[in-house]
Amino acid sequence: MTVQTESTKSSALTDSSLALSARGDAAKKQRSFAEKHSLLLGIGFTLAVSVIGWAASLLPGFDRLGPLACSIVLALLYRYFCAYPEALRQGIQFSSKTLLRLAIILFGLKLDIHLVLNEGPGLLLKAALVIVFAVLLTTLLGKLFNTDPAITLLLGIGTGICGAAAIAAVSPILRTKDEETAIGAGMIALIGTIFAVGYTLLRPLLPLDDLEYGAWSGISLHEIAHVALAAAPAGQEALAAALLAKLSRVLLLIPFCFLLLAWQKNRRDGAERKDVKLEFPSFLLGFVAASLAGSYIFVDDIAIPPTIMNGISIVTTLLLSMAMVGLGLNVNLKQLRTKALKPVLAMLLTSVLLSVLTYLWL
Repeated sequence: MTVQTESTKSSALTDSSLALSARGDAAKKQRSFAEKHSLLLGIGFTLAVSVIGWAASLLPGFDRLGPLACSIVLALLYRYFCAYPEALRQGIQFSSKTLLRLAIILFGLKLDIHLVLNEGPGLLLKAALVIVFAVLLTTLLGKLFNTDPAITLLLGIGTGICGAAAIAAVSPILRTKDEETAIGAGMIALIGTIFAVGYTLLRPLLPLDDLEYGAWSGISLHEIAHVALAAAPAGQEALAAALLAKLSRVLLLIPFCFLLLAWQKNRRDGAERKDVKLEFPSFLLGFVAASLAGSYIFVDDIAIPPTIMNGISIVTTLLLSMAMVGLGLNVNLKQLRTKALKPVLAMLLTSVLLSVLTYLWL
């Protein structure tokens, strides 16, 4: 009788364990399904908002802002009026991080290293001086105004190199918050657009020929889109000179990121925080590889039709727009004024001085 009772108890315990295990497996499957559901819906959401932003950027007036700025503004407004969509967090985070890195890698295909190097060291020296001036002055003004250091540094880097793309490239190295990256990208897109429009209005009043005006635009304005916006009205020669000058600054994004990585490592070691590991941003290797491939392999060895390259460019912009939506959704507009006003003032003063000094340098 005792043996039978113990056997019954053992069988009951086994059944109970199996039931608990089955419930655990079911719960895991349910969580896995929920995560995949959140991932796909979140990616789809950022895609939808970025497409609407792209469409908005084709409208008169909004075409001055471009798809990145329009997308991030829509994300900011959605967060302000509708709150953060928690159910889509997985996909939104994927867009703001993974898709952002993929877009930066593809952005390297736009960089023609061969064309810049053919112009000699003079152009790269000018570009390097512009970057050093913009970063140092913005951060110095930031300290003077007691600004948010992370946003101020991002704005200085964006002003000196290539706007939102540079901010997106360095943010993983600096380990800035998504909110700080979004504020930096949004503000530099807005200020850069205002400057580009201002350049076009000033052009008829300046004693510069088309090539000089194009070179000035390329060496001083924030993003490639801003350079194109300002230089295109002066003609094809001015646009070519502007893009060449701008590409010299974009090219220096590669060594700048590696220098920034070394600086971050030394700063952490100096602070005796050796327990905190500084991960190497592997997407930088992809960016360098894409730049080399776009400059040499796809030009000399493998001829890629312009239509395909244009398609890659569109995909790159779309991925960047989706990333901007993901970043923008992390920004609380109610806190924006307190965090962004002073850094933007520092960037604005730096941009004005940069425009004046590069004009006198011509």
